[in-house]
Amino acid sequence: MIQKWTVSVMLMATLGNLGWLLSAKASFNSKLTVEIEGLKNKQGQVCASIFSSSQGFPSDRKRVLQRQCTQISETPLILTFDNLKAGSYAVAAIQDLNGDGTLNRNSLGMPVEPFGFSRNPTVSNSAPKFGDAAFILAGPNTVIQIQMKKM
Repeated sequence: MIQKWTVSVMLMATLGNLGWLLSAKASFNSKLTVEIEGLKNKQGQVCASIFSSSQGFPSDRKRVLQRQCTQISETPLILTFDNLKAGSYAVAAIQDLNGDGTLNRNSLGMPVEPFGFSRNPTVSNSAPKFGDAAFILAGPNTVIQIQMKKM
């Protein structure tokens, strides 16, 4: 009888500690490092936007959680984003050749500047859905690679 009680108390203490650890992990802030690969030249800047939901992904600036534009000084280009909570995110990136901060398109609506997305989904006639580009940010430091493409 005493052994069952001791095992129960130990199990409850372990589960309590596990719950505390999980809640502690969920409350810390993470750093995301984005490696931009496939840049064919150092012209312009790279702008990367982080989205935390499908609303507005990939181009609505009002729905962007964090955005960063950086002149291209080296390849691959490294961007870092701080103070992100654990969760699901997607990143959209462009090589902004003319410095206007937007992905320029031709008369048919096709991009004329290089672009890329987290998880490097296949892109044909339209931008990927959030779920195709989403990744889980769960640790203190996460690194992803984005391969830039041009249509």
